[in-house]
Amino acid sequence: MRKSIHIVGLALLFAANLGLGQTNSYPPQLATFTAAKEKQEEQLVRVLHVPLPTEVKDFFKSAHQENYPAMSNAVARLGAQLFAGYDSFTNRLPVWLPFWQPMTEVETAYEIFTQSGTKYPLAFGEGIIQSIPAGSIYFGGTDGGRMLVTALCASHAEGKPFYTLTQNALADDRYVTYLRGMYGKTINLPATNEVNQVLEEYKADALRRLKHDEQFPNEPRQLAQGEDVREVNGELKMNGPVAVMAISARLVKWILDHNSKPEFYYEESYPQQLLYTCLSPHGLIFKLNHESIPTLPVADIDADHAFWTKQCGKLLGDWLKPDTSISNMCFTLETIYREKDLSRFTGESEFLTNDFAPKAFSKLRVSIAGLYQWRLMNDKTRRLSAEADYAFRQAYCLCPTSPEAMYRYINFLMAQNRIEDAILIVRTTLRLTPADGHFYDQYENLMMQLKQYRK
Repeated sequence: MRKSIHIVGLALLFAANLGLGQTNSYPPQLATFTAAKEKQEEQLVRVLHVPLPTEVKDFFKSAHQENYPAMSNAVARLGAQLFAGYDSFTNRLPVWLPFWQPMTEVETAYEIFTQSGTKYPLAFGEGIIQSIPAGSIYFGGTDGGRMLVTALCASHAEGKPFYTLTQNALADDRYVTYLRGMYGKTINLPATNEVNQVLEEYKADALRRLKHDEQFPNEPRQLAQGEDVREVNGELKMNGPVAVMAISARLVKWILDHNSKPEFYYEESYPQQLLYTCLSPHGLIFKLNHESIPTLPVADIDADHAFWTKQCGKLLGDWLKPDTSISNMCFTLETIYREKDLSRFTGESEFLTNDFAPKAFSKLRVSIAGLYQWRLMNDKTRRLSAEADYAFRQAYCLCPTSPEAMYRYINFLMAQNRIEDAILIVRTTLRLTPADGHFYDQYENLMMQLKQYRK
């Protein structure tokens, strides 16, 4: 999703004390990417038999000048019109609309490098790219997972070395039309009627589950948490990202089922149980297998453990072990983040100050932890439980002010009746979050709920 939540309040604090900051230098790949996307826009002009809109010309002029503020202002201005439902237009679509996707891809890539320097965005994007075999199909879920990979690949439009899509926009026919223009001759993508068919199938299933929950309130709910659907005059109405992403997951499955030869890889945006049965850990991301996996292979779990132990050891130092207690973990985090004592810190100090890296890498790790937690419903082995706990702790330590890392770990701990550990986690996050921070009041309320539950 656009505009990820960054680590709250700590970057400036560390920069002031450690003399660190971000740079606005851009890797040469961005200039190459910008030129390729401008060429793609020019090809679209010939296909549509229309002149290149002024808005598009001005945007790419700013991009070639590496003028990020101008790019950002242009996308914000056009995006406001787009997401307002074209209210400023009279019964017609804006002329720049078919050219929207390449502009947002360029702008978001520049945004990440502008805010975060080059080291960690490159490590993130290239780490994903190098793990995916040529000819594969990849779904990026976050800004970094989609836009950095898109920008750093040899050719996004030609699918080199692999095809890059995002599950987040698959329910939008404009985006699928854009994909068909790039990839329609080489991979199978749903036509408009097939997208609509998937949408209707979801509506029918959601309506069935809604009626079940209304008729049998004492039985387990079938609608997912946050899945906001309701029946109005016999028609299903949907609101919020959970329902939209559930449709997107069905479209991912459609593409998976209609492309039997390529391998598939996936970076999580929202957890989707529909896909969990086909996912296995693969470095920073997931492999999306064509067939369901009854049980995660031990070799996959071993490889994941080794990969992330090395990854966290490089970024944070090697102090976090599988047997590190929650209390010791929280004490170390407060020493680093609250007291700003790095005398024994053996990781990369610039990681702690980066606007992008802590949240981005934490998101990747908590997604894999979530898969382990889901697997525990049917595979209650001690090994899998231990790996889930370790993965959640790694995700939390990578960004202890990440709401997602904290809440998902709290849910895991509460499912195991580990109330004291849950309280320690929330207490630490509270101590690391400024009192005027966006989530501070929520964390305080959560702490009160946990203490009441303990009573």
